[in-house]
Amino acid sequence: MAEVLSTFQLKQGDSAPEFSLPDAWGKIVSRAETAGKRGLLVIFACNHCPFVIHLADAVGSLAEEISAEGVGTVAINSNDLANYPQDGPEFMKTFAPEHGWKFPYLLDESQDVARAYGAACTPDFFLFDGGGRLFYAGQFDDTRPKKGQEAHGGDLREAVRRMLAGESAMERPYPSSGCNIKWKEGTRPVWWNAGDGGGLS
Repeated sequence: MAEVLSTFQLKQGDSAPEFSLPDAWGKIVSRAETAGKRGLLVIFACNHCPFVIHLADAVGSLAEEISAEGVGTVAINSNDLANYPQDGPEFMKTFAPEHGWKFPYLLDESQDVARAYGAACTPDFFLFDGGGRLFYAGQFDDTRPKKGQEAHGGDLREAVRRMLAGESAMERPYPSSGCNIKWKEGTRPVWWNAGDGGGLS
């Protein structure tokens, strides 16, 4: 499978872009409401991407672990629902509980939030500290679908550990990768490169 990589448009120390987005039931949730006292993990995800499905259970488990440490989690679905209806809110309602996602799963229909974060793929991970500054952007772990590996979240778990311990961030984190975000016609960011594998359906 072709993979699209994280862009690293947001740099370490950058402030978390704000958002107020609806969940699958239409309830508006803001960034401040999702953040924990010690940090926030923002995940760009969707329902049908095999890369997201591969990690989904492990993401749910890790989110529960870090919640106990004061780090909140939120997932954001920015895909074009007209062309990918399987990522729509009705499917979001079942996808999240099936994988133990007890955190908000929000819909970015305008795709403005994905552009603000420089999100390129599903999944794409952004870890912010308690002051709302980017501490880590990169992969969940080194596993990928169809390789017979069980997702474990090693890279992200180490990033959280370092952040909470007051240690320095990883110098060269490996980018996350997956299906490209399904941009609406005319809304693709200037940095998006259709030649980067084109993503997966």
